[in-house]
Amino acid sequence: MSTRRATWKWLFLIVPSLIAVAAVALLGWWLFSPSLPLYPLDVMRRANDLQERILSFDAHLDISPSFGSEGREADRDGSTQFDLVKAERGRLSGAALAIFAWPEFWVGANGPHRPTPGFVEAARNEQEARYRIITGIARDFPERAGIAYTPADFRRLAHEGKFAIVISMLNAYPLDDDVSRLDDWAARGMRIFGFSYVGNNAWADSSRPMPFFGDSPDEHGGLSDLGRQAVKRLNDLGVVIDVSQMSSTALEQVAELSQAPIIASHSSVRGLVDLPRNLTDRELRLIQKTGGVVHIVGFSSMLRPFSKETLAKVNVMRASFGLPDVANLAQASMPADPVFSIWPEKRFGEYASQLYGILETDPQAGLKEFGDAIDYAVKKIGINHVGISSDFNDGGGVAGWENVGDARNVTAELIQRGYSDEDIAKLWGGNFLRVWEQVQQETASGMPGNRRPVTSAIR
Repeated sequence: MSTRRATWKWLFLIVPSLIAVAAVALLGWWLFSPSLPLYPLDVMRRANDLQERILSFDAHLDISPSFGSEGREADRDGSTQFDLVKAERGRLSGAALAIFAWPEFWVGANGPHRPTPGFVEAARNEQEARYRIITGIARDFPERAGIAYTPADFRRLAHEGKFAIVISMLNAYPLDDDVSRLDDWAARGMRIFGFSYVGNNAWADSSRPMPFFGDSPDEHGGLSDLGRQAVKRLNDLGVVIDVSQMSSTALEQVAELSQAPIIASHSSVRGLVDLPRNLTDRELRLIQKTGGVVHIVGFSSMLRPFSKETLAKVNVMRASFGLPDVANLAQASMPADPVFSIWPEKRFGEYASQLYGILETDPQAGLKEFGDAIDYAVKKIGINHVGISSDFNDGGGVAGWENVGDARNVTAELIQRGYSDEDIAKLWGGNFLRVWEQVQQETASGMPGNRRPVTSAIR
């Protein structure tokens, strides 16, 4: 055989193989995004197939106030962690988009500021702005998204290939002392309501009281009278109650008073990371006993403790302000020392700015830590009472799950840990849809408290 003929024969054999390998690599990159963890190919194939078939729901996702503006349209693959392009790429069926508002005390030439009467009105304006943005997604792109007012709506939209938006609200602060505002918001489509954020409000104590605002731990003893009225009204309205970010006492009282299942929309477990923002084993079981769901959140500092190096930097910084070393993770994670209640605003702002600058350099948690938290919750309260959330656009995101386009990576992590397809379907949305359906059924029947255990996944 001539050298030329041998060369052509070799090329004839090897080139198709090289093309096939390149095609597989390109397909993998296109399907799974550059941030893909190193899972085996068979795991990723199964994850991709499963993500196409299940109903997947992110229980808490924030929207930037600038979302929808020029260059940040919902149909553009932009810089934020959520848009319709990324959701379609990750095959995320839907999410609870939060109407979130908090006193914006950082702004202004002399910020930060302690609360003023005008903060309530400003927070209400922020609510309205976010409501317009969220509903505008469905209005402007009806072929790609819609509002889900019921579980049946969610399933229909998902089966039509549209992103299902569930409207939630976080923080009762802008509602002031008017429980009837819950009726107004329910009429406008709100289907999940969370009482608390950072700082106590007139309805409930927060898991993170803010001394700078004048807060004290458990100043209401959990729920105020307004908060107790609100639990009953939310049950009557068929709105799912969200206990994430509430104090332990407030959470316990909601679990006792609610006549329908409750959820934690974006929390993690204190058994792994000892933060008041995370849930104790007892709190996990209180939610479980209502028939509810704890959604584990992909938020780095809630999934792994701060490194020794980061804590050392925090302590050096605290010493410069005349403060002792941090006594616990809660003190390290936010400016919460009681002495801040009497500090001048400028001094407090300097401390908070330096603290957050240090914490942002801490190594990021990954899908391993996220999976560990899910495993922990499942072992404590069972597969039927655990779900998934990201808290994207408000600090959420772990290595491998940086935005909604990476949703199948979460599925791959769960597959790698031995979860069945049915269990993954429960975690990704089946459990929440079961709770939501039960909340609405009990409202319609007029027979609160008729809790029925459901074990099958809802697809």
